[in-house]
Amino acid sequence: MANPKIMASARTLTSEGLGERLGLFLLITPAILWLGLLVILPHVEIGILSLSQRIAARVYTIGFGNYFEFLSEPIYWHTFARTALLSILVTAITLVISFPVALYIAKFAVGKSKPILFLMCLIPFWASELVRTLGWMMLLREAGVVSFLLQWAGIAGKPVEMLYSDGSLVLGLVYGGMLFMIVPLTNALESLENAQIEAGYDLGGTNFTVLRKIIIPHAMPGIVAGAIIVFMLTVGNFVTPVMLGGKNGLWFTEQIYSQFITRFNWPQGSAFGFMLLLLSTGIVWLGLRLTGQGFSETLRRT
Repeated sequence: MANPKIMASARTLTSEGLGERLGLFLLITPAILWLGLLVILPHVEIGILSLSQRIAARVYTIGFGNYFEFLSEPIYWHTFARTALLSILVTAITLVISFPVALYIAKFAVGKSKPILFLMCLIPFWASELVRTLGWMMLLREAGVVSFLLQWAGIAGKPVEMLYSDGSLVLGLVYGGMLFMIVPLTNALESLENAQIEAGYDLGGTNFTVLRKIIIPHAMPGIVAGAIIVFMLTVGNFVTPVMLGGKNGLWFTEQIYSQFITRFNWPQGSAFGFMLLLLSTGIVWLGLRLTGQGFSETLRRT
């Protein structure tokens, strides 16, 4: 006959295990629903719709004609390549600018200065992206503040138009991505012990050597995470390229918008959207391979 105490303990352990599994299930259910309904399912539908070819009025067949259309039209793949290259450039510039800021916040700011610096980085995002972009338009237009200061300083002899150029486009995108680079970099650098940096100097290392061999390798997960976030936000941006780049901005999201909204060609727009998804996935995968990082390690370290 079984011992009643052992049976009671077994029932208690079983109920505790069921309770833990139920709690875990309830915890991950919202994430699963969010991923399934708002991420995976729409992308599956876009992938299927991108393979639809119209052969007559309301008559469709399955094929790769939409992708062949992308390859056969120079304006499409030229815009696609331009978007990829400028997004990589924006990510690199954002990293170069944000790294010293994150290093200062993580290792040099003390007391109340650290939250104040974080707040200063966050203040621009209290306004929407549209308002921030309009602010840049007011600064960079021909009758704007920057043009006035250049004329007042004698650098320019007449009003200078800085809008609707690659420079203004890159400036607006870098400005919009800095916070998303600073936060993961700061989190990664805060875990670096000061003793490691001091040991590097004690062993005869210069500032550049300590930065290259100690600080940057330790911050690599934060660099990768920040670069992924900034690149994804940049390549999928729509408002900033349209407003700061103008008609000559040639951003791929404009082509997607044009196919869906202007031409009502949803299969072609879906193919373009799927191409943008493949571009983002490929660049992120390549960046992880080149830096020797993985998704799990990057998320754990940041």
